[in-house]
Amino acid sequence: MADETLQIHPPQAATDLPPSAAEETDSPPPQEPGSVSGPPLASLGLDLQKEPLPPTDTETPLSVEEKLKEAVTVIEKDTPLEPPPPEPPLAEEHVTVAATAAEKDSAATPPVSQPLAAALAVPQESESPKTQSKEVITEPEKEKPMEKKKAPESFASFKEESNKVSDLSHLELKALEELKHLVQEALSKGLFSGASPSEGANLPEEVSIWGVPLLKDDRSDVILLKFLRARDFKVKDSFAMLKSTIKWRRDFNVDELLKEDLGDDLEKVVFMHGQDKDGHPVCYNVYGEFQNKELYAKTFGDEEKRMKFLRWRIQFLERSIRKLDFSPGGINTIFQVSDLKNSPGPGKRELRIATKQALQILQDNYPEFVVKQVFINVPWWYLAFYTMISPFLTQRTKSKFVFAGPPRTAETLFKYINPEQVPTQYGGLSVDFCECNPEFTVDDPATEITIKPATKQTVEIIVNEKCTLFWELRVVGWEVSYSAEYVPNAERGYTVIIQKTRKMLPTDEPVVSSSFNVAELGKILLTIDNPTAKKKKLLYRFKVLPYND
Repeated sequence: MADETLQIHPPQAATDLPPSAAEETDSPPPQEPGSVSGPPLASLGLDLQKEPLPPTDTETPLSVEEKLKEAVTVIEKDTPLEPPPPEPPLAEEHVTVAATAAEKDSAATPPVSQPLAAALAVPQESESPKTQSKEVITEPEKEKPMEKKKAPESFASFKEESNKVSDLSHLELKALEELKHLVQEALSKGLFSGASPSEGANLPEEVSIWGVPLLKDDRSDVILLKFLRARDFKVKDSFAMLKSTIKWRRDFNVDELLKEDLGDDLEKVVFMHGQDKDGHPVCYNVYGEFQNKELYAKTFGDEEKRMKFLRWRIQFLERSIRKLDFSPGGINTIFQVSDLKNSPGPGKRELRIATKQALQILQDNYPEFVVKQVFINVPWWYLAFYTMISPFLTQRTKSKFVFAGPPRTAETLFKYINPEQVPTQYGGLSVDFCECNPEFTVDDPATEITIKPATKQTVEIIVNEKCTLFWELRVVGWEVSYSAEYVPNAERGYTVIIQKTRKMLPTDEPVVSSSFNVAELGKILLTIDNPTAKKKKLLYRFKVLPYND
């Protein structure tokens, strides 16, 4: 939480503000967003106050919180800053303060995507109109001469198909019926058990996969469609893959593996957190954790340890899959994020061996479980590696890949995942295992704003009823100044400095939160000054609660 101070300025103190701020302090709050007289650049008002409707017999009374929120109006303004005097760089990327790559957003290449298997190949991005998000596959910044590799060639972005029978084409439906017929024959003859036809003739069996019994209900169709899509709806190939998967699961003893306790040493390496904009659970793979030599040796030191890692990874995947919804129309795929920051390079022999083993198992036995694979903090050597393996990947697989270099990591994730669902370490607002700000959860939406270079962004929260206001905000990467103040409507009222102007550095806390009891009508001004030559991403959200005496 920010180091906050409360200072009270008498009415005449408003004249000490910059011209634009003084005008905002002296003028009464606007009646409508469209009537705001602001700076000549972009000015946007969001009026959350609704016109009262005539009462009806069926009208549901509003809760206290809903009534309070109706009394709040939000106005967002940006104003050009005066050119700042030259100053020493705040961070490494400020060494070259040129308005080239940062000010001119060169057209980004459209994205690509990936399958579940590639999520383990270690050595080897909002709809909000304010964000003006762009399709992201980034290449390294021009200031860094060693990163000369460009992002891989772009492909058409993957769109997940429907699993409802009514949405299938004639050929797809025919292939599904043929596959179901083959599965029925195999079940009646006991072929999935590994017995010979003569031995299994009198042993009709029930086979389940990922907790779904085959041919028992419409969830089975969803399972079979995964195998069909993995083999381009070639029925015989799909059936062979299904048989092989069932055999592997029996030999690997997957059902018993789910019950084993394999420890929690790797819980920071692979973890589930939140969901994307379409409701898919998000799995994060953080390979930089393997920079820890002790953890690396404990995980990949010898064949026995590599096999334990493989069993742990399969167990984690199986447990995650069991939580999916295999009913037609349900969410039955996972959104994968692979963080390659500080990831061990391709020279690690032990990691290459473990990766190869995992890739083979995942490709052969877990078809169509990844809806999108986003690689973030991508180093140049990974792009070189991708160039090598790209010819061996199918068009469908490559259509699931998205690559983002370090400067575009947060922007890329926000394209697919709402900021309130993204962990703080990746630029979002979601804090796991923490009670540092219990007022907000992943269910409280955030607003995204792009702050232009050399611009002051002001968020006015106009309060028309007595209440308590909580808010939190962050600017990804900071390098800005932040202040907060309360300005009453009354001409002779006192301006309260909630947070004096504070220069925020990249090393400061990622999220700043605060609250203020509004005892008289007025507005709260949250101000961000961006003196840099780069665009910045501002995230904020607030909550209105009854006045706290």
